[in-house]
Amino acid sequence: MTVVVWTEQALEDVNAIRAFIARDSPYYAKLTVERIMSSVDRLEQFPESGRIVPERGLQTIREVLIGNYRIVYRLLGGRAEVLTVFHGARLFPALDES
Repeated sequence: MTVVVWTEQALEDVNAIRAFIARDSPYYAKLTVERIMSSVDRLEQFPESGRIVPERGLQTIREVLIGNYRIVYRLLGGRAEVLTVFHGARLFPALDES
């Protein structure tokens, strides 16, 4: 089983998404965050289920797409580290890939 770890940046991203959606609908904000979190939970059993991020082309940098959001994570041994979550219409952010 793979251990899933959230970076501080990824948690901040999810909180910002929740706050943005909640301005119009607290219900959909909660639902969106639940979908994001549950999609990451599957990485415990299927860590390579996300696609390779096209902008990076590395086997270890992958993403899961949920609605309009991209959840980017890095595989490190028996661990999946969630790096960032962002809207797909935005430019791909700089990542600390070290």
